[in-house]
Amino acid sequence: MGHEFRSRTMTVARSIALFLVAAVFEIGGAWLVWQGVREHKGWLWIGLGIIALGAYGFVATLQPDANFGRILAAYGGVFVAGSLLWAMALDGFRPDRYDTAGALICLVGVGVIMYAPR
Repeated sequence: MGHEFRSRTMTVARSIALFLVAAVFEIGGAWLVWQGVREHKGWLWIGLGIIALGAYGFVATLQPDANFGRILAAYGGVFVAGSLLWAMALDGFRPDRYDTAGALICLVGVGVIMYAPR
């Protein structure tokens, strides 16, 4: 039982880490494109954003689960919460209680979709 538990814990930890890296690439990439276009920072920002978005697509393939639909569905919840955190850190956005509640609901969904025993 001990080895099985440690193995499961490591798999979940790896999956969570990959979701976080994917979020940085996707949200960061979209933010860079936004800055390049909407804030008129130019093609360099846009190009870096496109590269980051491509890296996000690659990182998603590293998830331990082999089901594309499950990975992308669960990642949607990570994206919601991560987008709010990104906006707080880089744009001064302050979520209200509904933003926070929605993000928490999404993260519960991530846990159910990805880590429920099957």
